[in-house]
Amino acid sequence: MVTSRIPGFYKLSLADRRRAAAEVLGVPVRELDAVLGALDVRAGGLDTKTADKTIENVIGTYAMPFALALNLQMNGRDYLAPMVVEEPSVVAAASNAAKMVREGGGFASESDAPIMISQIQLDGVADAARATSAILARKDELLRAADRAVPNLVSRGGGARDLEVRDLGDGWLVVHVLVDCRDAMGANLVNTIAESLAERVARLAGGRVGLRILSNLSDRRCVRVRCAIPPHVLATEGYSGEEVRDGIVRASQFASRDPYRAATHNKGIMNGIDPVVIATGNDWRAVEAGAHAFAARGGRYAPLCTWHVSGHVSGDAEPTLGGLGPFAHERAGWLVGLMEIPLQLGIVGGTLRVHDGARLGLLAAGVDSAQELSMLCACVGVASNLAALRALATVGIQRGHMALHARSVAIAAGAKGELVERVAQAIAESGHVTIEAARAELHRLDRGMVDAAE
Repeated sequence: MVTSRIPGFYKLSLADRRRAAAEVLGVPVRELDAVLGALDVRAGGLDTKTADKTIENVIGTYAMPFALALNLQMNGRDYLAPMVVEEPSVVAAASNAAKMVREGGGFASESDAPIMISQIQLDGVADAARATSAILARKDELLRAADRAVPNLVSRGGGARDLEVRDLGDGWLVVHVLVDCRDAMGANLVNTIAESLAERVARLAGGRVGLRILSNLSDRRCVRVRCAIPPHVLATEGYSGEEVRDGIVRASQFASRDPYRAATHNKGIMNGIDPVVIATGNDWRAVEAGAHAFAARGGRYAPLCTWHVSGHVSGDAEPTLGGLGPFAHERAGWLVGLMEIPLQLGIVGGTLRVHDGARLGLLAAGVDSAQELSMLCACVGVASNLAALRALATVGIQRGHMALHARSVAIAAGAKGELVERVAQAIAESGHVTIEAARAELHRLDRGMVDAAE
């Protein structure tokens, strides 16, 4: 009987852990060793011994494809975007959409300072107004104390920047310390600050200390992106550029009206962002949490990226986002995309210390700061959203996706070398992208080769 209860598993050596896992799974340990040994050879930058010291209960490593998204131009400079993702079509779609955006001058992007929020929860506060005044009266003193808790951050130009108090009602207060984390993601830094100030602010408020931790709704650390695309670039077989443009705008409006659609719309954005976050050793769960919370900040879940036709065509004022207004060369009737999203990323610390693949990801990205990495991630997200909406507005999402998925199916069916592409093309054109269809096509091709040889 399979059980997940294995006392002391974490104390075992790697070899003993594998033996215990094999016993529970009911497979010979040599088979498990063979599979995990092969994975370790292709670990993507992390060997098993290092992995064993990185997290708990390790039995091996797990690799995913490491790719580069192409054609990205941001703020007048070209970039490659490293992407680690298993889903077919994501990299190709982002690269293709980025090429379209280039035709309109590339992406324009800006970033807030890398401010994270350190939360200190207090409860049992009898007089919230008095407590708030008492805490704010000592703000400068508290900020200095926060800086003393993170001297290395202060030496790098970061540190505590401001302090706020929020009344949650029923004797609950929450103190926010706003911390400039520079090139770090900042979780450990802001948690340290919360721990160091908690008792002091509790005494000032006359309350009890509750939670002391960062917030992943990093809405002080936002990135904004704008792009504008000439309609002719959007044209596909059977659809004019204007038809595609208008279909994308309608799809954007659909997402603005319907949270069910907005969730999938935003998933398309994260299809581009998450792989870059993973490839650079960052915390994609934190990024996802912050993005979706930000999407619901108005009380209704909404799209993070919106699309409209340039207002010049009707003489209306063109929408702006932060400091991002229309391009000087922008023309009436162009498709315009706008996105604002919180991104909590770092280029120092964390996984980067132990994972060669993450260091390679940063090298490929060619960024000099966490803010620049955040802007690049956001641009890839907009490109991914554009690609998805263009497909949905024309032939549908499945045609391109299944054509690329066919390669994975061909490999799973046993195709190797040049046969992978031949089998994939055949099953994609037939519309039957299944293992059975791939095996049948592979058998047909193999039979043909034998006949030709005879």
